[in-house]
Amino acid sequence: MDNLNEPQEFDLDDILREFGDHPEENPAEEKDAELEALLKDAEPAAPEAPAEEAAPAPAEETVEPAAEQAETPVSDDDTLRFDPAEEHLPDDGQPAPGEEKAIDDLIAEAVAAESEDQAAQAAQKAASPIEFNPRRRLRELKKKLVAGPEKRYYALAEIGLGKLQAAILINVIIVLVCAGVTTLFVLGMVPENRLRLVIFSQVLAMLVSGLLGSQQMLDGLGDIAKGRFTVNTLLTVTFVVCCVDAVFCLADLRVPCCAAFCLEMTMALTARYQRRSTEMGQMDTLRKAVHLTGIAKAENYYEGKPGLLRTEGEVEDFMDTYSRPSAPEKLQSVYAFVSLLACIAIAVFTGMRHGLHLGIQIFATSLLVAVPAGFFISISRPMAVLEKRLHMVGTVLCGWQGVKGLCGKAAFPLRDEDLFPLGSTKLNGVKFYGKRSPDEVVSYTASLITAAGGGLVPVFQQLLRSRSCAEQPVKNFQNYGTGGIGGEVCDEPVLLGSLSFLQEMGVVIPEGTMVNQAVYAAIDGQLSAVFAISYAKMRSASAGLVTLCGHKKVTPVVLCGDFMLTESFIQSKFGIKTRRMAFPTREERAALQNCRPDPEAPALAITTREDLVSAAYAVTGARSLRTATRLGVAINLIGGILGMVIMLVLGYLGSTELLTPTNVLLYQLVWLIPGFLVTEWTRAV
Repeated sequence: MDNLNEPQEFDLDDILREFGDHPEENPAEEKDAELEALLKDAEPAAPEAPAEEAAPAPAEETVEPAAEQAETPVSDDDTLRFDPAEEHLPDDGQPAPGEEKAIDDLIAEAVAAESEDQAAQAAQKAASPIEFNPRRRLRELKKKLVAGPEKRYYALAEIGLGKLQAAILINVIIVLVCAGVTTLFVLGMVPENRLRLVIFSQVLAMLVSGLLGSQQMLDGLGDIAKGRFTVNTLLTVTFVVCCVDAVFCLADLRVPCCAAFCLEMTMALTARYQRRSTEMGQMDTLRKAVHLTGIAKAENYYEGKPGLLRTEGEVEDFMDTYSRPSAPEKLQSVYAFVSLLACIAIAVFTGMRHGLHLGIQIFATSLLVAVPAGFFISISRPMAVLEKRLHMVGTVLCGWQGVKGLCGKAAFPLRDEDLFPLGSTKLNGVKFYGKRSPDEVVSYTASLITAAGGGLVPVFQQLLRSRSCAEQPVKNFQNYGTGGIGGEVCDEPVLLGSLSFLQEMGVVIPEGTMVNQAVYAAIDGQLSAVFAISYAKMRSASAGLVTLCGHKKVTPVVLCGDFMLTESFIQSKFGIKTRRMAFPTREERAALQNCRPDPEAPALAITTREDLVSAAYAVTGARSLRTATRLGVAINLIGGILGMVIMLVLGYLGSTELLTPTNVLLYQLVWLIPGFLVTEWTRAV
């Protein structure tokens, strides 16, 4: 038994010697014999067989001669026999012309078949749908949010707002102290021997204010290094000139206009604080998002007006645009440089006529009145006010590019889920009439509502499943546009709609079936059921609809599939005037619903929620922001130009009676009030 477990080794000569063949005499038979011998050796031995049976049997007893194997018939159903190619060759060893052509044809057909198989596999691979994995999409979105908005948010949070708030508070105190001291001096309540102390205190207050706003002035110098001239650069020049004027004030014993400069520095720090808080709010809005929806513009959407359509949003749509300088900021920079040149010209003109001392005084005063204090917050404050409202609804604007794109005449499509989100429409009850079975009535009604689409589909689909009814095909569907639909279900006419609609269609309604919000179902001209429907008024939908209808240049276009959402129903439900809303026909609605913005169109705003108010506030907020910013900049430009004209007149006359610190501070405050009030425009989104 031990010999059975020992491996047996054979070489090629032993196998050939056993079968009695020589490799050169018959190569084909040699390979067959070798294969059979190897297969025989690979068979396991029987466990009870004696050791003698393990020896190989003689060739005559186990293997038939090659000639006998050749005579064995082969079944066509089991195997295919390939004869050597030499048997089909003529005596000269070359294939016949016809056979050669046949072989070439077979090869060509094989190559063509293989090519077709490869093409079919490629087409099948290309036609296979792309797998949608929400978790994977969410992971990719979170990676982008962490690398962009969240990283920036924590960087700003690390810097903080406390230092800016303290600097602003100290500057306000300095302004009040300086204003009080100069007022006492003008009223003659400061002795003459205390005049130098007053001047020193004013200069010291200005230096402290400049120290608190040193970052602003460093930014202004950095802008020059970048080839730009901004209001911060002009503020730095103003500080230097006021310091030079303070030296002349000590020599001439006159009080410098330090209170006006401290007020400008206060407003500059306030603008810095507002920009930082606005950016933090935007980053905080994005970093908490689980999905992003962009708002893009589609040209010639409805009646020649562009449409503001919702599409898929990307993090890059905001990160690449929010920090770009806006058109008002560029205008501010141009005005700052031009006003500096104008003030230099006025100072040179005055110095040539009345001396160096008056020229320096006119130069410092001209710089203070050329840029009113409200000029610094004319852009930052409207955006800061608006951002607080947009943050509550999870919306951000994609820079000034998005603000401009959202302005102008436009159409805003309204969907079923915008007016009544999922879950706000419910079935309160049903009452059946006639002799038809309730299951049949439910089946017919749900089938027709499914064909119509809209917010009622989930409600009736759930009712259909609860009663284990089957949905039927609908023929000749028609939307009458007056609160009702119709069609043929199982070759029977079915009408669905409001009470007034069925009465207009000649359906007899029994007394006592007056329901305010209900779907009346009539089959074959007979009332079959009344489905009481509850439409919950959501605050988000109501606020969004009210703000859209409040702007003249925005046209809300109702694309709802729910036949119950008529103009009168929307007006009574939300309490708004629908004369600015558009109610297209069913064919127009289908075409508008299929309209998509250009894939290359930039995103104008990004929302992190699906509420109507999120998208509506982006549209109306951008319009309010643009109006408030343009008006604020315009008011301060008028004040600055008027101030330089006054300085030119005073420089020409050489009069210094009006160049008191109190008058300059009052001039700043006079123009600050209207500029500040204009920035409140964005509160009424």
